[in-house]
Amino acid sequence: MNLSKLNHLLERLPARGRTVLFSCVYGLSAGAAAVSFQLGINWLYRLGLVQLAHQSKMVFLFGSLAVLVGSSLLVGWLLNSFCKEAAGSGIPQLKLAFWKDFGFVPWRIAWVKFLAGIISIGGGSSLGREGPSVQISGTLASNLAGLTGEAKQNRRAASAAGAAAGLAAAFNAPLAATTFVLEEIIGDLNSRLLGSVLLASVLGALVVHGIIGKQPSFTLTGVESPTWIGYLLTPIVAAISSLAGVHFQRLSLGLRLRVKQNTKIPVWLIPVLGALITWVLGVTVYLRTGHLGVFGLGYNDLSSALAGDIGWQLAGVLLITKFAATFSCYGFGGCGGIFSPTLFFGGMIGVIIAGLLNLEFDVTRGDMLTLAVVGMSACLGAVVWAPVTGILIVFEMTQEFSYVPALMLGALVSQTIARRMNRHNFYDALLEQDGHRIEHVRPPRDLQSWEQFPVSAIANFKPLIVTNLGEAELRKTLASHPYMQFPVVLEDKLLGVLTRTEAEKAFKANRRPALEPATTCLREETIGKLQNLLIESNTQFVVVLDRPEGQVVGLVTLHDLLRAQTMMAQRSKGDV
Repeated sequence: MNLSKLNHLLERLPARGRTVLFSCVYGLSAGAAAVSFQLGINWLYRLGLVQLAHQSKMVFLFGSLAVLVGSSLLVGWLLNSFCKEAAGSGIPQLKLAFWKDFGFVPWRIAWVKFLAGIISIGGGSSLGREGPSVQISGTLASNLAGLTGEAKQNRRAASAAGAAAGLAAAFNAPLAATTFVLEEIIGDLNSRLLGSVLLASVLGALVVHGIIGKQPSFTLTGVESPTWIGYLLTPIVAAISSLAGVHFQRLSLGLRLRVKQNTKIPVWLIPVLGALITWVLGVTVYLRTGHLGVFGLGYNDLSSALAGDIGWQLAGVLLITKFAATFSCYGFGGCGGIFSPTLFFGGMIGVIIAGLLNLEFDVTRGDMLTLAVVGMSACLGAVVWAPVTGILIVFEMTQEFSYVPALMLGALVSQTIARRMNRHNFYDALLEQDGHRIEHVRPPRDLQSWEQFPVSAIANFKPLIVTNLGEAELRKTLASHPYMQFPVVLEDKLLGVLTRTEAEKAFKANRRPALEPATTCLREETIGKLQNLLIESNTQFVVVLDRPEGQVVGLVTLHDLLRAQTMMAQRSKGDV
């Protein structure tokens, strides 16, 4: 049966039946992709660093260096040659595609992320697999929706369902995956997409159960209820873990910004710097303690700490070195996420505090485990600002209900600290660093309400700007981009707008091209005023400035305006 006949049959199904069927397809496919990604990482990690750890110290020293440097070079080449959008966690990029591009994500992101993520994390870089699993799975579902005939502007449900299934498969936690997608990507726990997201998430977890098994990510033995000491220390552990998460975000994104501003180092070479720092820290810890926790996910050492096999002194060493290795890998452009590392930080903080207190008081195993899981939930919650997810993800990973009261208290402390110390969560701060701003606004009830929205709600904050009017550079720009008009900025000053027609005339006459006057507005001005400016503009777009006579921060075209109106119409109908 060819694709056109299949689409014809699908169109004959009732709308509710199509939704259920497609959600099942997205969930099963995304779950299989996430499991394959996990198995690939584990296979490469065992083949490389784990095997080298059984050799002599000299073989491990040089072998691990070759593995980390070689894998980072390959990752840098993949990202720079095929898809730069596949760097980092992937969750911010998927969130941006959900809101700005209606859930449409190019296919190349999935295969580049899949290969680069396996090579990066399996090769020993101190990053997590959960964020990449979300991006891979959401991208796969978006493209499957395209194969079934869904238009590009109607793939939000597919990308959200795929993301939930991918995270459920990565963590074996369908409830947490559902709440994360609703809290972080959609931004609404009451979204009409809840049904498809939940169904896909459950199916993603079932794929894990069928292929890997139904065991939780961390198995806790000898679980006991905490004493008053455990509950008394819960806010303290939550506060310290939250501070660790806050500063991890600041250091990671601060380093990433400095790397972006430095153009002296080739882009494909930058991830090697993070790998080298990880190698130095990792081999130092391994040669002194025999633990590989600095490399890769670090789940084995975190499990050992939860089992009581790692003392507070070693937990402190692993915490400091893993922290430095992770923000270095992320800041230098590695391919991987931040879920696993933040859980590692919080868990080790709980073990450290329990161990220190045990020097003077009788801290039970129940107290230690409570503090560890509270630290995990609080550190993750401080970074992603998703408190319900932080509670559920640890609960589902450990499958211990007795920790829920302490987790709820820890989440309250975590959110209070994180939201006071940082303006945005990790993902929104990264998008803002790249010039994007996602406005979570309620659909307008009438035209007047719509016209009062700010321009920043629909503007493109990564516009193509001409900064050199030399003929060679202009020819290169015209050949690389199909646009008909380009804003011209020289020495941080907006000079006007260059049209393609005028540029071609200037080439033939061997003269400097003339510029059209630019129509401008401020980012805080209303869409009502913007509409009038677009009608009056001779260049078919409006340049957005940060202040009067200030710098260019974005632009708005008629296409941007129509796309935003379509998005609002969909939200008003309950499609989002």
